Amino acid sequence: MNEPRSAELIEFCQRLVRTKSYSGQEAEVAAVLADEMRALGYDEVAVDKYGSVIGIINGNRPGPTVLFDGHIDTVPAENAEKWAYPPFEARISDGRIYGRGTSDMKGADAAFTKAVAWFAQDRNRDFAGRICVAGVVQEECFEGVASRSVSELVKPDYVIIGESSLCNLKVGQRGRAEIKIETRGVPAHSANPEKGVNAVYKMCGVIEAVRRIVPGEHPVLGRGILELVDIKSEPYPGASVVPEFCSATYDRRLLVGETPESVLATVQSALADLVAKDDELQVNAHFTEAEDVCYTGERIAAERFFPGWLFDADADWIQAIKGKLEEKGFSPEITQYNFCTNGSHYAGEAGIRTIGLGPSREDLAHTVDEYIEISQLTKVADCYYTVLEALLG
Repeated sequence: MNEPRSAELIEFCQRLVRTKSYSGQEAEVAAVLADEMRALGYDEVAVDKYGSVIGIINGNRPGPTVLFDGHIDTVPAENAEKWAYPPFEARISDGRIYGRGTSDMKGADAAFTKAVAWFAQDRNRDFAGRICVAGVVQEECFEGVASRSVSELVKPDYVIIGESSLCNLKVGQRGRAEIKIETRGVPAHSANPEKGVNAVYKMCGVIEAVRRIVPGEHPVLGRGILELVDIKSEPYPGASVVPEFCSATYDRRLLVGETPESVLATVQSALADLVAKDDELQVNAHFTEAEDVCYTGERIAAERFFPGWLFDADADWIQAIKGKLEEKGFSPEITQYNFCTNGSHYAGEAGIRTIGLGPSREDLAHTVDEYIEISQLTKVADCYYTVLEALLG
């Protein structure tokens, strides 16, 4: 990448980072992204019902549609006093840009927004296909849900997820589900506990039974996980009262091929065995549901079940991308994400050919003093440009 383009990319990344955009509050950064797309000469720039920004550049010949997907929301950074530099200053120090969202994932957003425009400019749009860039909202809370609207609108043939990968190629990920188990008891004064049924004691037996469930294991993605992450009782605080309700939340990491029905059936079978032995036990299990309002005023809601996905590393299209990157001097490994991404929709739900390719380290997301190496930022822009050469020629 030449020096003027590098400087342009760094400045744009800083501008995105300086625009605070917590989930549900992305209006300002969406406007920054849309304005930049227009300035770069994108053919179409639109905002969907949830507030995601979609930019499109058309080639002069028919061909496949390639979509670059990156979320523009971030987790909060309300503990600014713990940061070496203010989290929304985008300070450059020792070859790094510091700030919330640098790695997760405004660096990638900046890189592919620019790379797509440069690819089209350098060829005077002489390529076969269509390139789309989506700055997606609400990913931190609803992995893949807002992306459903994007894929419905642009109907991509290929998706590149820009989540951090150190510029390696990610061909899969475990999915994520959130299971809620609830027990109900009978309230009583704690001075006479025998007159009630303690929902927390009932939950203790449930937890022990669920702990014996062993999710499957995949030769590539690794272990499925079922982990208790919180427990609550009611009433709370519970002074002098036997609790009549208790809920436990489990994080379930999903393997390919697992469905809502198959995942819940395993838990429900364990609970049914307990109920058969205890006629006082009232218990149920279900996936949690979440709801929020986007900055557009649109309601976003989903059952928390986001499937896993995996493509064959030897697939022709993946090897074409890898080969073109190697031809340009890059050395990408083919691996998998350890966390959930919008790929849960594109690949897991819709079956669209999807890879992950992003700058920076995965473990910098959500951290104090989050940063991105400038060398990674410029490298990934060159990688995105090269991916387009591989897919659109």
